[in-house]
Amino acid sequence: MSNNNAAELPVALLAVLGFIALMSVVTFAMYGIDKKKAQKNKWRIKEATLLTAGMLGGAAGALFGMKIFRHKTKHWYFWAVNIIGVLLHIGVIVIVFKNV
Repeated sequence: MSNNNAAELPVALLAVLGFIALMSVVTFAMYGIDKKKAQKNKWRIKEATLLTAGMLGGAAGALFGMKIFRHKTKHWYFWAVNIIGVLLHIGVIVIVFKNV
């Protein structure tokens, strides 16, 4: 960060935060869509796709989606993967922040 503007965030940090935010919104929507489709007995989003989206940046959105939509909450591996994902994403943010 430059001394001229302490509120200025480095581009790399903004990129990581933006990517995680975008993936969280997309993943949250995926959980909502899958829940609606489950209620209507229609085609579903594969569990592997939901879990992958969480690990690729959308874990916070996945956890919110699980809670808000009451979806996949009985599957321990969804909780485990998404909590680990959030911890990994926090770790990436910390590493990027320390290196800028």
